[in-house]
Amino acid sequence: MKVLRRINLILILMFLPACSSGVPGVPNFFASPTPLPTPPVTIIPAPDATAAITQYLAALQADDFETMYNMLTQASREAITLEDFSRRWNDALNNMSASGIEYTINSSQISPYNAEIGYAAVYKTALVGDIQRNILIRMKNEENEWRIVWEDSQILPELAGGNQLVMEYSVPARGDIYDRNGLPIVSQSEALAFGIQTDQINFETIGTLTRELGLYCGYDPEYIQDQIDAAGPGWYLPMCEGTREEAQRLLSISPGGLVWSEYSSRYYFETGLAPQAVGYTLSISPEQLNQYRRLGYRGDEKVGQAGIEKWGEDYLAGRHGGVLRVVNPGGQIIATLGQSLPEPASSIYLTLDQNLQYHAQRAVEFFRGAVVIMEVETGRVLAMASAPDFDPNLFEPNNPNNLGLTNLLNDPNQPLLNRAAQGQYPLGSVFKVITLSAALESGLYLKDTEYDCQYEFTELPDKIRYDWTYEHCRDRLAAGDFCNTSDSTPSGVVTLQEGLMRSCNPYFWHIGNDLFSNWDRGSDIAKMARGFGLAASTGIQQVSEATGQILDPANAVDVVNQAIGQGFVLVTPLQVATFTAAIANGGTLYRPQLVEKIQPVEGDPTLVFKPEARGTLPLRDENLETLREAMLMVTQNGRGTARFNIRGLQFTTAGKTGTAESGNGPPHAWFSGYTLNQDNTNVPDIAITVIVENRGEGSDYAVPIFRALVETYYYGSPQRQNYEFGEIGRPPYTPTPPGGLPPIP
Repeated sequence: MKVLRRINLILILMFLPACSSGVPGVPNFFASPTPLPTPPVTIIPAPDATAAITQYLAALQADDFETMYNMLTQASREAITLEDFSRRWNDALNNMSASGIEYTINSSQISPYNAEIGYAAVYKTALVGDIQRNILIRMKNEENEWRIVWEDSQILPELAGGNQLVMEYSVPARGDIYDRNGLPIVSQSEALAFGIQTDQINFETIGTLTRELGLYCGYDPEYIQDQIDAAGPGWYLPMCEGTREEAQRLLSISPGGLVWSEYSSRYYFETGLAPQAVGYTLSISPEQLNQYRRLGYRGDEKVGQAGIEKWGEDYLAGRHGGVLRVVNPGGQIIATLGQSLPEPASSIYLTLDQNLQYHAQRAVEFFRGAVVIMEVETGRVLAMASAPDFDPNLFEPNNPNNLGLTNLLNDPNQPLLNRAAQGQYPLGSVFKVITLSAALESGLYLKDTEYDCQYEFTELPDKIRYDWTYEHCRDRLAAGDFCNTSDSTPSGVVTLQEGLMRSCNPYFWHIGNDLFSNWDRGSDIAKMARGFGLAASTGIQQVSEATGQILDPANAVDVVNQAIGQGFVLVTPLQVATFTAAIANGGTLYRPQLVEKIQPVEGDPTLVFKPEARGTLPLRDENLETLREAMLMVTQNGRGTARFNIRGLQFTTAGKTGTAESGNGPPHAWFSGYTLNQDNTNVPDIAITVIVENRGEGSDYAVPIFRALVETYYYGSPQRQNYEFGEIGRPPYTPTPPGGLPPIP
């Protein structure tokens, strides 16, 4: 073995010089190796922690708690669920009454794997002013994204350790709503809920029960009888509500079967005056809760949900007060962060006249339709009635008749719809005041321009169109009578003004076709309509309104339909009342308004009505005067379409009748007019617009209502009750006049 080791050693020693000798072909194992290429180095920059915290706080400003939650570290998300995280933030913001948050990042310490960002947070609260705190947020770099380490102190430092915020509220009583004279429309009151207990009915006096309840509650007695018959004995049938003062007559008669119970509530007088305009209150819904909590509400209040109640919420609710405290998990107070005192609510005085509003509602009570009454020189709305109306007291849970709310909400006649401002209708012949105006302004027609108004209009090849007098003649002939009265014979040769007075359809069809086909002025009527305020908001701020529709005609058929207020014409009664008032006052379109003043408990009003002009009618003075003369002829001339039901009225009026084909059933009855008596009565002149849906012609239905309301304005109540359609304020009937004579349009 020793000999072998020596031989191996000799061989190694001999081999080493050879390896390092540089002999060709012999590898040099100890020489320096050829350098290998340097591998590339990828440098991954740390994510931007400031950008991440900015995104997080922006999500907070948007109440986007899910985005915030998704930015938490894995450990934080394992420690708290999204639901609990969202609730923690939302409850804190609600308790603070925080309407928003502002922030300024003012410090940052960042390493590759950890960061701390400091920012100044300012919570803008409704009840305790600004709450400013310096907040420190820790962050971790997870998979090259900065994640938030969640801690309760990120809301407020005081909330560390599971502490909570608690707000103690002071809620003022809700303000009242009055009419222009200080008479109550809505107030806190003791009320009586009236109903019928069917097993207590005295059937010998059931007529008295149905008649008196119908009179007081505004129901057709036959409707009440039908309800009794359908219910059978042992049922309670809700009717309506009233104060003892309002229901004196009903209580004194006390017919068998009538029952009542007393309750305290926010009460709407007269079972709701202008309910679609005044609105109603409801408890804050779950969907509204966050919104109102951030405004400083406790959450169990009732708030305005429609009309004046909604528009005036800030005034009627007053200013809530509160004390914001921090309590520990055991409920002990450990800090007070801020406080404020409540401020009493203000009351709202409306421009409405309680008596006029009451009679306007009675006048259309048993129809579908609307009435708008407006001062012509100011834009004050004195009455806004929509029928059918509804009883806003049904929205009160304490009201025993509240069980009738389901029927109200499901009523196919849509009583909650404010037809005065939101109903959109063809205007029919009332639109002719606009067509006449366009004709005059074109320069192609004068007040004395004549036209032979016969039964037929044949200028267009599509069909023969007939005047309303032809329809009346046809009906008379069918009844075996003769066409020998002014309502059934052609109007003959008439001037432009007389054409309006007679409501001659062929004349106005001719004007539309003439402008379109012969003078390339087919849009003149549409432009004039828009100049009268149609197809646009009236500017009323206190209620929702529709804008209607006026289109430029595409062909001659469109324009002749438009010329008499049919086709694609849609208007609201409020728009018509507004331009009627403008005609009366000399051309100024006023913004209609419902609020006279906002009156705090002490001090001067904080808001006072001021007339606000928003435009003028696009009519030269002489043309406006021509229009006014023609509208006066409608009511004063013996051949005027409104004369029959206006005759005997002791006050001067002007206006225009309208009968608008509805496309579904009988036509809508229109009348829009105004008074001209200010010099003799020392009270402002008014414009009144009436529409009665699907009942017949304007002179027979709308004109009597107009007359009754003019009398109410001057005398305090209608002086005449019975008309062709029946008695105002009673269920209507459709008469059959002698010889089958139909009413004038």
